[in-house]
Amino acid sequence: MSETSTLIGYGGRTIGREELTLVPTPPATETHRPIPHHEIVQALVETLGFRHIGVVHDEYAVSPDGMKAFGVLDLATEMEGCRFSIGLRNSHDKSMRLAMTCGYRVFVCSNMAFAGDFTPVLAKHSSSFNLVDTLAIGVDRIQRNFEPMQRQVESWHKTQISDERAKLIFYSAFVDGKLDAPRSLLPEVHRLYFRTAVRGICPGRCGACRTRLPAHSRNSILFRSSRRRPNLDSSSVSFRRDFQNIASRCLPSKRPQAPNMNSEGPIAGA
Repeated sequence: MSETSTLIGYGGRTIGREELTLVPTPPATETHRPIPHHEIVQALVETLGFRHIGVVHDEYAVSPDGMKAFGVLDLATEMEGCRFSIGLRNSHDKSMRLAMTCGYRVFVCSNMAFAGDFTPVLAKHSSSFNLVDTLAIGVDRIQRNFEPMQRQVESWHKTQISDERAKLIFYSAFVDGKLDAPRSLLPEVHRLYFRTAVRGICPGRCGACRTRLPAHSRNSILFRSSRRRPNLDSSSVSFRRDFQNIASRCLPSKRPQAPNMNSEGPIAGA
């Protein structure tokens, strides 16, 4: 199982690249040209290869009628305890555009959930659509954003938050109502941050972070100033990002904002 990307398919089933080639493609019309799912994946892998970016893991999910496809690709590009991934989706029935999302934590689901740190491609399947050009520009944007994302993670490495400030953030979020989440979640969030003894994945979903939170031991919380920090893994990156999102909404921050990786906007088809 990938540590940096999550794909939830129809009925929980996922397939490999070879099985994707067996999915049929409907004929083109004057205004709509469906592109086989496997051709998009193959073109993306080749485009990444031209830029010396390898794929270490990939998996896909297809709707029962073959009209929609979703996928995640984990890239060889990584930093300390963190690997970049690409999320992909495509359709033959005009229900959604060809889209790619990228980041150090990517979530793709057949229920249309599609989350990453930025989306470099969002294109219609028009008659004038050029797949190779679209993917080339999209991958260029991904590559240019590797460094800003690396700097963001490195800044999280250096972030220090005292126990008192963490408690104030939790109080402001749940008790003062600065976060749209039930107060009943406060004890569980407090436990995950301060008391959980074993690292792993929280069995429930934290409404405060809207995502699955890793359970960290007291020695492994990355925000502490009084304890040794361990190596940063992908779950810790996700936890740190989610926690700082809460902090930024509840308390003023003196730190500079993260780089805007969506400044160029996604590639939109005609």
